[in-house]
Amino acid sequence: MEEQKPKRRKRYSGKYPKTFEEKYKEQQPDKYQDVIAHVMEKGNTPAGMHRSIMVDEILSFLNIQPGEVGLDCTLGFGGHSKHMLTVLNHTGHLHATDLDPIELPKTEQRLIDAGFTKDDFSLHNINFRDLDQIPVDGFDFVLADLGVSSMQIDDPTRGFTFKFDGPLDLRMNPHIGIPANIRLLELTADEIEGMLIENADEVYAKEIATEITKSTARGELIESTKDLHKVIQKALSKLPKSIQEEAIKKASQRTFQALRIDVNQEYEALYDLMEKLPLLLKPGGRVAILTFHSGEDRLVKKAFQYYQRQGVYSVVTGPDLPSLQEVHDNPRARSAKLRCAIKAK
Repeated sequence: MEEQKPKRRKRYSGKYPKTFEEKYKEQQPDKYQDVIAHVMEKGNTPAGMHRSIMVDEILSFLNIQPGEVGLDCTLGFGGHSKHMLTVLNHTGHLHATDLDPIELPKTEQRLIDAGFTKDDFSLHNINFRDLDQIPVDGFDFVLADLGVSSMQIDDPTRGFTFKFDGPLDLRMNPHIGIPANIRLLELTADEIEGMLIENADEVYAKEIATEITKSTARGELIESTKDLHKVIQKALSKLPKSIQEEAIKKASQRTFQALRIDVNQEYEALYDLMEKLPLLLKPGGRVAILTFHSGEDRLVKKAFQYYQRQGVYSVVTGPDLPSLQEVHDNPRARSAKLRCAIKAK
């Protein structure tokens, strides 16, 4: 009898995966648990997932009690909400808002799979600036994590990063508002420069703004994430070679951040949130806000200080920073700042 040769495992025919889905196996968690574990061991966040930041510090400050009513202003992947629901332990109620209609039902199912029901939580597909539309008498605790969820960054169809080619959209809700590629056509060079400085402290704002307007004037529309990245590369092409690569990378990150803030009117939404919170927190209510860049941190700081001077908040704390260990385990936490306040009784 002829001995059968063992079959060789079929290998991918090519040096690199061809698609985002092939490259990021961890987007299929049921199938690739070992891949997810390996990615997290290296201190990275698996694609399509989000690792909650400063969980212990937030829970310690919020000091959630049985029966209380809370609000997670930025549901995202649901990590913080899951921790808060665990503390509530099927008492009280947690409301959560998220502008993203694509991720919201996925997170709802995630929470249900974790053992929570509609008696425990309610999800609202609204901007957190409209938290006064939620039918409650007030909140005992509120959390707002202002970072962009990793699921959005890691999805090339959303256009949140130059690392993957995709449409230059950047809208949290792709059904509302104007995408980033159209927004760039509406702005003058001076307006783009101002946006880059205000929203991201961009060092090369003038050079990038000039190159963007030159590109569109030539009829070279900036339609994709790679298009914008190439324009930034061109804008900084005269920098010394020794610093050029790192400067382009940082400038691209800041430019995408600035555009995202503009397209989603994030400062306006945050201003509304800070203005409405004192009216919607119960006496003794606690609020914790995680910021990730200087502009939004300044806004939160000034609002807390203003209302403390008015006697609305009895305690204001922060900024607290993530531990060195957390930053090592999750590099996306490195720019986080936590500010908190307690409403006077």
